[in-house]
Amino acid sequence: MTARIASVAVVLVAAMLPGHASAAAPPENTAPPAVTGEPVYRAQVVAFPGSWGAESDLTFSYQWTRGSHPIADATGKRYRPRLRDIGRRLRVEVTATDEAGESTTATSAAVEVRRATFRLVDRPSVAGTMRYTRVVEADPGTWSVKPGTITYRWFRDGTRIRGAKHRRYRLQAADVGHRVKVQVTVRKEGYRRDRAQSRRTRDVMHRVALRRTATYRIETRGTITARMRVFRRQVAQTFADPRGWRSAGVGFRRVKKGGDFSVVLAEASTVPSFSSVCSAQWSCRVGRYVIINQLRWKNASPSWNRARKPLREYRHMVVNHETGHWLGHGHLGCGADRRLAPVMMQQSKGLDGCRHNPWPLASELWYR
Repeated sequence: MTARIASVAVVLVAAMLPGHASAAAPPENTAPPAVTGEPVYRAQVVAFPGSWGAESDLTFSYQWTRGSHPIADATGKRYRPRLRDIGRRLRVEVTATDEAGESTTATSAAVEVRRATFRLVDRPSVAGTMRYTRVVEADPGTWSVKPGTITYRWFRDGTRIRGAKHRRYRLQAADVGHRVKVQVTVRKEGYRRDRAQSRRTRDVMHRVALRRTATYRIETRGTITARMRVFRRQVAQTFADPRGWRSAGVGFRRVKKGGDFSVVLAEASTVPSFSSVCSAQWSCRVGRYVIINQLRWKNASPSWNRARKPLREYRHMVVNHETGHWLGHGHLGCGADRRLAPVMMQQSKGLDGCRHNPWPLASELWYR
């Protein structure tokens, strides 16, 4: 018993002697590591190693993990998230090693990697002449990153234009007097979809500038059962439509008296009274009179109805046809299968394989 006590005393005395080395403790992590910076695709994040007791001579190594799995070759203090990281939880493991080779590993809290975002440098724009039938083209603008794909959508006064989804857009009759703009949508793998709109263009103009203004007045013959308010309005709409004679540079203005010509809504039985060449079955033009047969105005023609074409289009056609005679146009034929017939063809009497058409063809856009 005395020998054992003596042995313990020797050990205690030795431990108290100068130069005795006790077993070294591994580094102690007192504040966990952290991922600093925005965890965004392709943006750099940096590992903050955390705090480690009072020791100063520590070396650190890093391992980035995706979920719970180490990322190959991601062993630096800095890391750029990759496509596979998007939507996943990213962490960094920091291992601190002291001079004695003792080490401790601590892990940061997880951050979720997000898609990167585009930055618009220069907004989209529209180039071209703003006239009916002309083609304008969108410039997609400049973005901080070159987009992978670009799509287009055209708007008229803020409302989507149906079917207008390409970089180039042919201006339509409905655009005249209105403003168009284009919306550009950009996409790229790893990036959030983004979009931007051009500024609105100036008002779209008619196909050609106004070269002549013709004045007209509205008259009637015989017993009229059609609604005259509708007749006046629809005649004016036909004359103003960019698809009509306005595309030849002719404008029309209604007057109460006088005028260059008269548009007459005539009871069918009164039409022959204008000239022996006129028939009670059809509309006619004689001198200054553009005569619209009330029977046809209300019911269209048999061939038009067989083709199931709208009555409104027939009314456009008959006004354009008879006014075309007043402008100096004669009758035309059509010999091409399924093409649009000239408006100056007697479409109610035969089409020669062509299709009904209420508007002048490009080849008809002239006047005397």
